[in-house]
Amino acid sequence: MTVETQDSAIVRVAVGQFAPDDQPDHNHTEMLRLARAARDRGAELIVFPEYSAWFRPPFGPEVREYAETLEGPFVQRVSATARELGLWIVFGMFESLGTDHVSNTVVAIDPSGRIQARYRKRHLYDAFGTRESDWIAPGDTSGPDELFRIGGLTFGLQTCYDLRFPESSRVLVDAGADVILVPSEWVPGRHKEHHWSTLTTARAIENTAYVVAADQSAPGGIGASVIVDPAGIALATLGAETGLALGDLDPAHIEAVRETNPALSLRRYRVLPRAGSPLPTKTD
Repeated sequence: MTVETQDSAIVRVAVGQFAPDDQPDHNHTEMLRLARAARDRGAELIVFPEYSAWFRPPFGPEVREYAETLEGPFVQRVSATARELGLWIVFGMFESLGTDHVSNTVVAIDPSGRIQARYRKRHLYDAFGTRESDWIAPGDTSGPDELFRIGGLTFGLQTCYDLRFPESSRVLVDAGADVILVPSEWVPGRHKEHHWSTLTTARAIENTAYVVAADQSAPGGIGASVIVDPAGIALATLGAETGLALGDLDPAHIEAVRETNPALSLRRYRVLPRAGSPLPTKTD
């Protein structure tokens, strides 16, 4: 489903980088502060990190206690903020599914306060010594989740570890996305800054699409939130600390890049979901 809004050309977006903790009131206060600043600087949309509503690593059974439904109090507070500021707000949260596992969900709320899109993380972070799948259920891969439109641009959603799987972004672009929004908690570690910058840039270049990636600030994430254009040029970046960065996204620029680099039209393969468990690891 694609939700359409008013028609305009350039869309100004912001990444709001902060360090969520286990106090939802504090997290909402930070989001409100950054969202106001983004609105005052002309942004129509702001993207916040993964786990913006609640975050306390390492994860355990308590995630079920702090997970909320999409009708829960945290979403209601963010919806009120979106209405107050007349701003699109995208953020990550633990969503209650009514089972032993929760969902790592991204929510997109429009300026009227309504949820217009949601994405449940598909590639769980069972890597680098972490097992997200112990507590989190993967999202359905049968098709792209909801897209939404602001002006002349269509936006799609994914989360953090999905960046390591290029087909995740390609599915969104095949569905019509011009901009890929990526709330993240990119865990610090050896070479991780290099991986982050390489992957956000690669996803933009190979899809000739904008990538807007909002990471947590230190200590939970590496920071380095970034807005990358369809040619792979960083329009705005942040360091490791809490902050705000803005960029202007232009549909005409996408068209110009795709005319010069028609990689999408020249491709000879398509992406199909794979049913069942991950492929077995090859052994000798």
